[in-house]
Amino acid sequence: MTSIWPFRHVGLKLLALGIALLLWMAVAGEETVERGLRVPLELQQLPASLELTGDVPTTVDVRVRGETGTLSRVGPGDVVAMLDLRSARAGHRLFPLTPTQMRVPFGVDVVQITPSAVAIAFEASAGKQVPVVPAVAGRPAPGFVLGPMTSDPATVDVVGPESAVQRVSFAVTEPVSVSGARDRVRETVVLGLVDPSLRLKNARSATVTVQIAPAPLERTLRNRPVHLRGLPAHLTAEAEPTAVDVTLRGSKDALNRVESDDVVAFVDVAGLGAGQYQLTVHADESRDAGVMHIDPAVVQVRIISGR
Repeated sequence: MTSIWPFRHVGLKLLALGIALLLWMAVAGEETVERGLRVPLELQQLPASLELTGDVPTTVDVRVRGETGTLSRVGPGDVVAMLDLRSARAGHRLFPLTPTQMRVPFGVDVVQITPSAVAIAFEASAGKQVPVVPAVAGRPAPGFVLGPMTSDPATVDVVGPESAVQRVSFAVTEPVSVSGARDRVRETVVLGLVDPSLRLKNARSATVTVQIAPAPLERTLRNRPVHLRGLPAHLTAEAEPTAVDVTLRGSKDALNRVESDDVVAFVDVAGLGAGQYQLTVHADESRDAGVMHIDPAVVQVRIISGR
């Protein structure tokens, strides 16, 4: 049997006693102080059958007490107010906040919480299926119009407070750009809801297809003079024939707004020297009506040196 000798390693024991005494003196000498903090409010155990409505507080103000060194080490998230909502029911409810509902580091005491109670409104949770309404931005190319628009998925499930669910009638998409489009546009975009209290149960995006079709009506502007663009000053030129017919396509209102002088037929002779050329005729489009045909589409241009 080994005997215990009380004075064995006496030096180490005295050293440990001295260190403990110094630590005690250091702690005992610290000043007790109070400090104000704004801390997060954590909501726990919310029943699945209920939804939070209205403005829900996210922080509360607390005063804590402790030793100077202890409080100096308290960082963001070390102090949290916790509210247990498992007993909540539909309607407006008031929940008291007490120090026992605070999570704090060892050595820190909560002496005051502001507010001392939190008011929260609850409403029964509900859900329903609503159609997806595609949104578009911009205008198709002149002479073209928007055709049918479809979304995949065509419907989505919406959940949230019962009163908000009853009001919602559709979900929207991020706008799909159709600016300058002459053919079908297809794009995958984000889905959303106008009411922020609602949320989508599953789908978060949709593939939107926008059909682009030629406008339904045409109008022909006859005998529009052919202008020569880009002709250097030291040259002269003439086109044969000197006039063409320009056919526009657009809606009835758009075509009625177009004046004959709004559409200019021209050929580009920039960079060409003396000689004869077969050149394609172009025409400036108006904002609402597109150029569909030019007759004749090609003219003969003779360029000669100026005198």
